[in-house]
Order: sequence, then C-alpha cells, then structure tokens
Amino acid sequence: MKALKNMEAIFTIAVAIACGASYASFMQPSAVRTADVVQANAIPVVVVSAKRLTEQEKKISLIEERQALLGNATASTL
Repeated sequence: MKALKNMEAIFTIAVAIACGASYASFMQPSAVRTADVVQANAIPVVVVSAKRLTEQEKKISLIEERQALLGNATASTL
C-alpha cells in the first residue's frame, strides 16, 4: 500500500512539473523570423525530365529484373 501512495505522489509531482514547464515554454518569446515562416510554407516542386518507357520496354525491363533477382538468389544459396 505504501508503494502505491509513493507512486501517486511521484505521478502528481511529475504532472505538476510538466504543466509548469509547458506554461513557461509558452511564455518565451518566439525567435522565428517571417522569412523563415514563408520559406517553411513553400511547397517543394519536383520536376522529372525523363521519357516514358513503351510497353515493350517495360516488359523487357521486368524480365531482366526478374532474371537478375533469380540469378542473385541462386548464387547466394551456394
């Protein structure tokens, strides 16, 4: 029973410290500049400059990839 009372006291003190720390952190002045905020809100743009594969090229690529995987699988079992 005594151990439970101690745990309750530790929990209560931890919650009080956490609440006090969060209140103190909100009272601190923010050091964020407006340029940093504008830059953080910018949307990144990705440009892909490559040609698309045709159906035949896709099939050939998949076959070559499967052959490479099968070749590596048999070599690793030896």
